[in-house]
Amino acid sequence: MREEGRLDRFLVFCHRTSILSQWKKAATRLGLSLLEGPFEPDQIKTADGLLLTYQGAGRQHHDLLNQIEQLNSGRWLAIADEAHHLGVDPDEPDSTAWGQTFQELTHSLRLRLGLTGTPFRADNLGFCAARRISVQVNGTWVEQIRPDLCVEPRELIAAGDVRPLEFRFQDGWVEHSKEGQPDRDVSPLSAEQRESWRARNLRRAIRLADSSSIGQHVLLRAQRKLDALRVNHPRAAGLVIARDIDHAETIAQLLIEDGNRVDLIHSQSPQATERLNGFQDGHADWLVSIDMCAEGFDAPRLRVVAYLTTVVTRSRFVQGITRAVRMTPDLAAVEPIPRSPSFVFAPADPLLMEYARSWSVAAPYVLRPRLQDGDEPLEDGGSWRGPNLPLEAVEDGAGNVIRLKTPELPSFLQR
Repeated sequence: MREEGRLDRFLVFCHRTSILSQWKKAATRLGLSLLEGPFEPDQIKTADGLLLTYQGAGRQHHDLLNQIEQLNSGRWLAIADEAHHLGVDPDEPDSTAWGQTFQELTHSLRLRLGLTGTPFRADNLGFCAARRISVQVNGTWVEQIRPDLCVEPRELIAAGDVRPLEFRFQDGWVEHSKEGQPDRDVSPLSAEQRESWRARNLRRAIRLADSSSIGQHVLLRAQRKLDALRVNHPRAAGLVIARDIDHAETIAQLLIEDGNRVDLIHSQSPQATERLNGFQDGHADWLVSIDMCAEGFDAPRLRVVAYLTTVVTRSRFVQGITRAVRMTPDLAAVEPIPRSPSFVFAPADPLLMEYARSWSVAAPYVLRPRLQDGDEPLEDGGSWRGPNLPLEAVEDGAGNVIRLKTPELPSFLQR
């Protein structure tokens, strides 16, 4: 559109500073110069576009608005990266600052493009500049966010654009004994259907107290898989998603004791962005993190993910595991289609296994009506129920490995 004279400049918004550099590198490959703020008026006139974080846009709100309007804003394209961050509450529009800022800065622009791999929000808010349609769910009219283009992961896998994922869920029995009492409550990790017990099982499972723990077995098997993958992919690396800083430090120490080069990065890490860039360039074998390596983090060398956290929302799980599906032109040139899989290791938590079965299918984002006093919730938004899995006796403390290979590729792609 720019070559055809329909657009002059671009305005790119990102949710993290570390993502700005990825946009800048991508633009350079296309012969475009994107300028990071703060901006001087003369610089804006010569640049092909501007790069902003949503937070930075809020701080420069009024100055940016004036500068854009002075530069023929009708011929600009605004791009919202991870657009689901731009939530808008119709009852309290001022409470969602990022969405409000984006709308005010871009209302006069020719086009707005929202990109997201997480097209829903836990708080049930719609996000701005998204098209909505009305649909019926169980006889109730609700609104649905309707994208103009939806590309499902399974389509990308079939085309060879991303890797398939194989899952290794470590099963076992979880013991809940009370100190000083002889009684011993034992719960099956993969088949527990009581929500309070399921959550408690996972908290116990990710502990790294001794070598027989489920979490230790997850970590050990993840290391073995990475070693095997390095035979054909020497730069392959692994990611461990931990529960908190203390947990992450324990995991990092275990990996170091096993002879691995480890980068430990969390919200309090000094120079976190530089260390992430170093990992992308191959400075470590494993990256241990809590919440710094989900949305937008791009490291195609990642081939193994160990999910050892108690966060079991679908969005967080899918964001974490899909760090390992990325391809590069160099890898694509030498690997056949379907691509070699990446691997996810995790405790056999029923919710995580349910998410694994459906990770490659895109589901519509339905905005559910707010319940008034006395209203009943919609049937398909009800309480969680554990999957119907067989309950088997397990000989050792760590138990069996439950293998899930998704998605099922067409037969002609399996040859």
